[in-house]
Amino acid sequence: MSILEMKVPSPGESITEVEIATWLVKDGDYVEKDQAIAEVDSDKATLELPAEASGIITLKAEEGDAVAVGQVVCLIDTSAAKPSGTAPVAEAPKAEEKKEEPKATPAVAPAQSATYATGSASPAAKKILEEKNIDAGSVQGTGKDGRVTKEDAINAVPSMGTPTGGPRGTERKKMSMLRRKVAERLVEAKNTTAMLTTFNEVNLTEVNKLRSEYKDAFKAKHGVSLGFMSFFTKAVTRALELFPDVNSMIDGQDQIKFDFADISIAVSGPKGLMVPVVRNAELLSFRGVEAEIKRLATRARDGQITVDEMTGGTFTITNGGVFGSMLSTPIINPPQSGILGMHNIIERPVAVNGQVVIAPMMYIALSYDHRIIDGRESVGFLVAVKEALENPMELLLNNDPKKALEL
Repeated sequence: MSILEMKVPSPGESITEVEIATWLVKDGDYVEKDQAIAEVDSDKATLELPAEASGIITLKAEEGDAVAVGQVVCLIDTSAAKPSGTAPVAEAPKAEEKKEEPKATPAVAPAQSATYATGSASPAAKKILEEKNIDAGSVQGTGKDGRVTKEDAINAVPSMGTPTGGPRGTERKKMSMLRRKVAERLVEAKNTTAMLTTFNEVNLTEVNKLRSEYKDAFKAKHGVSLGFMSFFTKAVTRALELFPDVNSMIDGQDQIKFDFADISIAVSGPKGLMVPVVRNAELLSFRGVEAEIKRLATRARDGQITVDEMTGGTFTITNGGVFGSMLSTPIINPPQSGILGMHNIIERPVAVNGQVVIAPMMYIALSYDHRIIDGRESVGFLVAVKEALENPMELLLNNDPKKALEL
């Protein structure tokens, strides 16, 4: 017999333990090499654990167990032969059919006439209960054979409309390691930063015009949609160049500024919130931004995202508008110092050049760490984002949309 010990591989630097989220096989199953046998949660991502060899598997950890990196979680008997197809099950002999004897029909007791003696309440009690709009059947009687007396009816209290008899079950479920880590980081951000949020609104008329005019040609050539995220990402990278304090973070008593923009994009995945990073977004074209966001979002939703793909961002964009959010105060993604919140687009009446027009409007929010970002920088940054989105032809496409969109 040849036994292979499968140990938990390291999913990334600084990660010392993971949690068995789900076993994809059962104890005693035959597994093939590279077959996914488990999903494991780290504090940053959910990853699949592939079998290192073919054979019969013996599980050494339960779902929900926290296991250290390098710990043995299962054994694989590599000398075991792959089981052949299951033999057909022999059909059990049919039992001899027995003739059923006709069953005797039970005698039905004659219906008893309803009288005061057999009723549930006295006539006086019924009258009182009717005035109170109370069902006699809901009152516990103290009279003979449980009958409701006049005194019972007087003392009965009508229901105040509180529903009764409905389900009142509860369920306790352990949070995944990823969800627990997200919770810790959110509390940490609230407790360790001087977080403040400033708001503005954006008229997306010009962005909508560009998307309507070029989206078909863009998708036909590049295979990805021309969405709002590329416009917002390019507007953010431009604003970060103008206000570099927003593209910085605190390390002890030092402020670290970045001359590149690694933009974290918040994505809602099956295991919770994930924030993959678009590296050097300031150097990417519209096509590059859309393609990279699509790639990372797909990997996050399929549970294939890696730790390296979610670390190292310098600024975050989150879009609550896809869920219908009108306004919010997004929480900073530490150790970053700023996060931009997008919201839903609503057609509203606004004043444009002295005229009231209906325009597609979006509220945007910037949450920032006031320890290193002052009001001038935060408000200026948000105004710069607004200006770029309201004048994208000049400020984002350099007055040459076909060249900028690579058409």
